[in-house]
Amino acid sequence: MKDNTATPSSPFTIAKFGGTSVANFAAMEKCADIILKQKSVRVVVLSASAGITNLLIELATGVDATQRAALLAQVRDIEYAIINQLSQAEIISQEINRLLDNIEMLSEAAALATSDALTDELVSHGELMSTLLFVELLREKGISADWFDVRKVMKTNDLFCHAEPDMAQLTELTQSLIQPRLTETVIVTQGFIGQEPKGKTTTLGRGGSDYTAALIGEALGMSRVDIWTDVPGIYSTDPRIVPQAHRIDHIAFDEAAEMATFGAKILHPATLLPAVRSGIPVFVGSSKAPEEGGTLVCAQTDNPPVFRAIALRRNQTLLTLHSLKMLHARGFLAEIFTILSRHHISVDVITTSEVSIALTLDTTGTTSSSGSLLTNALLTELSALCRVEVEEDLALVAIIGNSLSQVNGLGSQIFGTLEDYNIRMISHGASTHNLCLLVDGKDADNIVRKLHDTLF
Repeated sequence: MKDNTATPSSPFTIAKFGGTSVANFAAMEKCADIILKQKSVRVVVLSASAGITNLLIELATGVDATQRAALLAQVRDIEYAIINQLSQAEIISQEINRLLDNIEMLSEAAALATSDALTDELVSHGELMSTLLFVELLREKGISADWFDVRKVMKTNDLFCHAEPDMAQLTELTQSLIQPRLTETVIVTQGFIGQEPKGKTTTLGRGGSDYTAALIGEALGMSRVDIWTDVPGIYSTDPRIVPQAHRIDHIAFDEAAEMATFGAKILHPATLLPAVRSGIPVFVGSSKAPEEGGTLVCAQTDNPPVFRAIALRRNQTLLTLHSLKMLHARGFLAEIFTILSRHHISVDVITTSEVSIALTLDTTGTTSSSGSLLTNALLTELSALCRVEVEEDLALVAIIGNSLSQVNGLGSQIFGTLEDYNIRMISHGASTHNLCLLVDGKDADNIVRKLHDTLF
């Protein structure tokens, strides 16, 4: 087996383009122009065209015949709006039609019985189509480009909808199947799909395309990972909430990882893990305006500020577990987390008292057929141990910075600003890079605005 601790040794870069970057023909052309200008780009990872994944997920829920026909027509319209502007439309339309037929067949099967495995198979078609169309566009522009099925290298476990890659296999297969071709052609592949041991298609979860790009970049020792989206870099907070938010030109891995983890949509939370391991810088820019520059995420920056950014993550659920058995008891927490692990539940923020535990769960982008993390089976198992309370429609606001645990007066500065709002939960001290507040979802935007005005 080849070494899986590759360091940046290649002159090449890998570029990932998100759904809005490949939403239509005009958007795809801008991506192609970036590749034309940046000769170092040899691997391209694409998401599905904007809107397609949501349509496919809806089809996977088992809708009736009338809804199914309407959704299939929307998918076809988005794809054909691109096909019809290609010079060689007849050639590529045959392949797209085959995939559209598959989507129809799978959606009919979902109407009879839904499953996470069927959902993943159906949803994967969005990226299969976008990558086929993009290869054709690149060739029309005179770029040597080959389509590559990422499932040949992205081997995963069988946790459908949230599959985890087998890193050793990924590295070995990527180095044997992709690396030898980099000097001859641009490889175009998919972002968030994989394959489990029995050959079924899996997905890495929403936003996993960033992670795939970083993993392949690491395996190939790329000099940089470029994440192209619809925003020219990483901002101090979401500019749609705070128009005065400023772009951060350089940010350290630690800070960017905190931002991604706590909801900054510009990067998938796992993206930076491979980059940190291998010391590969990550560039974030806008495919719509590449000339505006962007943000470079690197190992460290000069004179990092106390307050760097504010991240917001919606769709949070607070699970509060009460039991007198916790009082001076050993092993209770371990038992709770064993149950959560058995149901594939990842906990984000946690606080405890003598007789209760409060923890947050992120339900953003859940693509499972059940549509919920809190299944009846999980709640039944927890209820056998303790009293369970569930609160939904909450939001997590994270203040990102440096050495926050050493800042005098931090509490008064923040909570004085938010005296008009109910703070449901606070987490501080576990990391010097963040302070987290769980708040009512309807208050989240105003809280972010007030904090940004005060801290920046």
